[in-house]
Amino acid sequence: MAAQRRIILGLLLLIGVFLIAAGVIRLAGPPRPKGPPAPAPSGQMLPAPDIEITLYQGEEAVGGKVVLLSQVWARGRPVVVNFFAGLCPPCRAEMPDLQRLYRQSGSTRFVLIGVDIGPYTGLGTREEGQALLRTLGITYPAGTVFDENILDVYQILGMPTTVFITTDGRILRKHVGLLTFEQMETFTDELVKASSAR
Repeated sequence: MAAQRRIILGLLLLIGVFLIAAGVIRLAGPPRPKGPPAPAPSGQMLPAPDIEITLYQGEEAVGGKVVLLSQVWARGRPVVVNFFAGLCPPCRAEMPDLQRLYRQSGSTRFVLIGVDIGPYTGLGTREEGQALLRTLGITYPAGTVFDENILDVYQILGMPTTVFITTDGRILRKHVGLLTFEQMETFTDELVKASSAR
């Protein structure tokens, strides 16, 4: 009987560790709002919340070491914000494709910024976020935020989360979970077109 109990507890612990690693369970940070955000009226894009980002790398591409997100889109290019964490396996899996996208067209058609929110998800420290960038050879702009309400501000319900913002500061799309390279290309093409039409 005791052996069975140990096996069951071991399995539950293993499942819990998997869910934490996958970003399904969050160990730290403020409570999330209940239910999804109210949908915008048909065809209307919601304004992107402004946040202050402290860059780990890529200051020259965004205009400074500490910038407001609104200052980035005000420079005339749409913005792709990828919220990641140093110990998030899906984030690690996705980042090489983000780097490939950035190398191919991201540095001229839109601004790509990685934002490390590991300290607020229980998925790594800022040091682990920076180590992940170095390990994967990521060169696109990336940094962190020091606002403990970031998960609520952007209603981040899973990791990674990628937000596509037009040049007038509107959210065209928010994607929760790992993106394929084909999705990245499709969504950034949509973003560039939507921004040029505004």
